[in-house]
Amino acid sequence: MEYEFTIIVPLYNEQENLLRVEKELAKYLNIATKKSCILFVDDGSQDNSLALVKEICKRQTAFHYISFEKNQGLSAAIKAGFDYAATAYIGYIDSDLQTDPEDFNLLLDKIEDYELVTGVRSDRKDAFVKNMSSRIANGIRRSFTHDGMDDTGCPLKVIRADYAKRIPMFKGLHRFLPAMILLQHGRVLQVPVRHYPRIAGKAKFHLTNRLIGPFLDCFAYLWMKKKYINYKVNDQA
Repeated sequence: MEYEFTIIVPLYNEQENLLRVEKELAKYLNIATKKSCILFVDDGSQDNSLALVKEICKRQTAFHYISFEKNQGLSAAIKAGFDYAATAYIGYIDSDLQTDPEDFNLLLDKIEDYELVTGVRSDRKDAFVKNMSSRIANGIRRSFTHDGMDDTGCPLKVIRADYAKRIPMFKGLHRFLPAMILLQHGRVLQVPVRHYPRIAGKAKFHLTNRLIGPFLDCFAYLWMKKKYINYKVNDQA
C-alpha cells in the first residue's frame, strides 16, 4: 500500500495517553484527505510506552514505530521521523493530543501551495504560566528569525518531505522549523487549529526549558543561518 502522508508521533513516558492516541489517529485515518500512516518515535521511554506501542502496531496495519536506545529529546525524535518517513508529506503531532488529528486536513488543504503549514493555537487551554512563557519565548525567537510565526511550538505541522529531510537538525531546532524552511526559500503558512487541555501524563517542558533553552538556541540558529548552504542545480548530464 502506497502512502502519501506520514504522521510522526514522538513520545516519552506517555503510557497513559497511548490507547487514546491509537483511537483518535485510527479514526483520523478514515477521513484523511491523503493516504496516511503513523510513525511512533519512542524517545527511550522508561515506562510501559514501548510495549503499548508494539501492541498497537500489531493490530493497526498503518501504524509503525522506531525506538531509541536512550532518551535523546524531542528534536532528535522529530529528526528520526523525518529520516524514516517514506512519503511525500510528513506531519507531526504530540502524543498528549492537545491538538486534534482531524485538523491535519486543514493543513493538508493548503500544503500544495506551501512547503510547511503549521497550526497556531488560537484559543490555548494551558495554564497561565505556560501560556505566558510560550508567548515570551515566541516573541524572543521571532525577533531573531523574523519568520512571522506566532506559535512555532504548536505540535501540529505538515511539511513537504524533500524540505524536511534537508533540515540540519540540532537539539532545540523543533522550535525553528518554519525558519529552517524559509532558509531553503520555502513558503510557510500558519492556520488556526483547535487546542485542548492535557488530560493524562505529564508535560515535558517547564519554565526553564521553555525560556532559557529557546533563547540560547536562537544564537545557534543565527550561526546556522550564516553558514547554511542552499543550492539549486539547474543542469546536469
